[in-house]
Amino acid sequence: MEIKLIQNEYEKEIVDLILNIQQKEFNVPITLEDQPDLLNIKDFYFESGGCFLGAFIDGKLVGTIALVKFSAEAGAIRKMFVRKEFRGKEYSIAQQLLEQLIQYSEENGLKNLYLGTVTILQAALRFYERNNFITIPKETLPDDFPIMRPDNVFCHLQLNQTK
Repeated sequence: MEIKLIQNEYEKEIVDLILNIQQKEFNVPITLEDQPDLLNIKDFYFESGGCFLGAFIDGKLVGTIALVKFSAEAGAIRKMFVRKEFRGKEYSIAQQLLEQLIQYSEENGLKNLYLGTVTILQAALRFYERNNFITIPKETLPDDFPIMRPDNVFCHLQLNQTK
């Protein structure tokens, strides 16, 4: 498996991966029109100092995670998706994607990571809890946190301050 920074050249693969999981697997009521970021990854994620990572097996995109840097010291995790057949401890793709995003965040001076998700994604919530994220009330999110319409559960991770 290879994890690397990806941008607009992978737009079709990214859209296919994410929309299939959101709509077909989990029946989340979200469309491509609700996610214009997917059609301009470079401007939406990289221009602010964030990133978009893709996990590849045999040249095929099997997982994504993205970081929206929304303030000097905080970022929002977005687009954490792994194809169903590549989930779990056998591959550890989600874990490796998250670890690389955390490393990128720390190297770029972030102190806090936040994310929003939906209640139905219980495995995702357990995954974040295992990685030391704590569930927080929506009211305690930073004012500039970019909330996605379907999100109803929010988490926070304070990054390692040893640097």
